[in-house]
Amino acid sequence: MKRLFIDTNIVIDLLSRREPFYTEAAILFSLADQNIFELNISSLTVANTNFTLLQQISSQKAKEILRKLSLIVKILPLDDKIVGLALNDNSFSDFEDGLQYFTAIENGQDLIITRNLKDFKASNLPVMTARQFLETLK
Repeated sequence: MKRLFIDTNIVIDLLSRREPFYTEAAILFSLADQNIFELNISSLTVANTNFTLLQQISSQKAKEILRKLSLIVKILPLDDKIVGLALNDNSFSDFEDGLQYFTAIENGQDLIITRNLKDFKASNLPVMTARQFLETLK
């Protein structure tokens, strides 16, 4: 089964219903729920998403949403090796993008799904938007 690493912006698009990106994210997560492919996120994404949700809703509601999310995705660990790789790599100008990338690499992901393709120019993995990936399924 194809393992897709989902960047934080896609998760927030879904959970915050951010238009015009919500529909693509919803389709992606719906297909994963049907076991068409596996969706994976970093533990950093959970923290970043919680922070964003707290700007809109209560802590209790945010945790409820994140619990439901954890039923659909696999949450990948962020450890000292990944932090070290991101700290010592100059390919990513944004440290958070480096953490995401090396989480994907260290956990054998097949593809990165993000809205910010330019942030992953240095990626050795294929990188697509949700829309681009969904087009490959047609």
